[in-house]
Amino acid sequence: MTRKTFFKESKELFRDGRVRVAMIIVVILMCVSVWISARQYQNINEQYKVANTSERAIWDNQGEKNPHSAAHYGTYAFKPKYPLSLVDQGVDKYAGTSIFLEAHKHNEAQFSAASDQTGLARFGDLTPDFMLLFMMPLLIILLGYNSFTKEHEMGTLTLLKSQGISSWKWIAGKWAALFLPILILTTVLFIIAGLILSNLRDFGVFDWNALLWMYLVYTVYYIIFVNLILFISAKTKKSGISLVVALSLWILSCLAIPKAASNIAEDAYPYPTRQEFAANVLKDKKQGLDGHNPWSKKAQRLKENVLAEHGVDSVHKLPFNFDAYRMQKGEEHEAEIYFKHYNYLKEQFVKQSKVYKGLAAFSPYLPTRFMSMAIAHTDYATHWNFADAAENYRIATQKFLNKNFEQNAAYGDWSYRADANFWKQLPAFEYSPPQLGAVLSQNFSNLGVLGCWLVGSFALLLFIKKM
Repeated sequence: MTRKTFFKESKELFRDGRVRVAMIIVVILMCVSVWISARQYQNINEQYKVANTSERAIWDNQGEKNPHSAAHYGTYAFKPKYPLSLVDQGVDKYAGTSIFLEAHKHNEAQFSAASDQTGLARFGDLTPDFMLLFMMPLLIILLGYNSFTKEHEMGTLTLLKSQGISSWKWIAGKWAALFLPILILTTVLFIIAGLILSNLRDFGVFDWNALLWMYLVYTVYYIIFVNLILFISAKTKKSGISLVVALSLWILSCLAIPKAASNIAEDAYPYPTRQEFAANVLKDKKQGLDGHNPWSKKAQRLKENVLAEHGVDSVHKLPFNFDAYRMQKGEEHEAEIYFKHYNYLKEQFVKQSKVYKGLAAFSPYLPTRFMSMAIAHTDYATHWNFADAAENYRIATQKFLNKNFEQNAAYGDWSYRADANFWKQLPAFEYSPPQLGAVLSQNFSNLGVLGCWLVGSFALLLFIKKM
């Protein structure tokens, strides 16, 4: 019975011209979105390679220069584009791609792609994640909204019941007929993406396991929609009503609830404005050690402590350059200030994430979206991780430069110049995103919510048997 129902439903689906056209359009859009993303992925990584190489060359070829001047001259940390961003671009478009590393400042990532786009970008981009998250559920609705209502409208339900059919086999046949074309489309898309990525030069090792996990997440997402649409179709008497209810479910799940979750999280745990953040940092800086102000109370106290520690009565008698030492201590103090204030932003981010996870019980879109971005390394958590790595590199760079100044120049001798080859001794900035195991562990709650949606949606199918 299951096999007969499956073949019957499949034939009816593919005989419907509207369904064939819709599936062809979806396939074309998917192919175009993958092609666009692959080109963008290559272009951005080529730009990354050029920028990274040229910036390092500029740093290495500064010539003879005072180390502290080089600290203010600064350099850049560039964020590469990871392989699975081809499938899910996440927040990469908005988060910025490079951070300027200089003395005394913890700068934010800048030069985001969104800042260079026109107002037309508000209508969205044609990307694989857009197709996977929004268009595929719509296709499921188109294919399945009348799975059961047509039996009422055509009068075949009474005939089927009179033949004593097995409800479970009948439902299983309809479920398989609806899910199979979605599974085929999804599988083909991910295989194509995997073949493209495995043959592209990338800046991060492509991991088939990560792609498989993303594929499983989206497959579960579609199974949930298949179950919900079949339940709606079974519990409504008219196809038109079923379609309206199904579309309302899509609007709520994919548009309304995610937007509401964002607004609720921001209202509950708001970030400070840029002006407030800068004012708070400046306030703390004024209360601490300024490495450039040798006459401040903090600097005088540091001087007295250092002299007492080394048993001398003048900074000229110290075995190192006290100017450089004081500047390094100032850098360390300012780094603590930035850590304090950026840590507050992270705490707000974590609290907002908890709100999102709590509201994920009302929409399977949310846990799927978060899992997809996390696996692709295009979520905010990865961006924070990159920013932290860049800041640690900045702190290490300042220590590297101040130490050279401290050990090779006499106190008050600002004419000191480091050798032209000195700059090459600074290790290059390298960043590796969290491993797949760590990502899955950090997103265990999202996996749990998605699993609850899966079990709950199958539980709804129990009520179809009673129709």
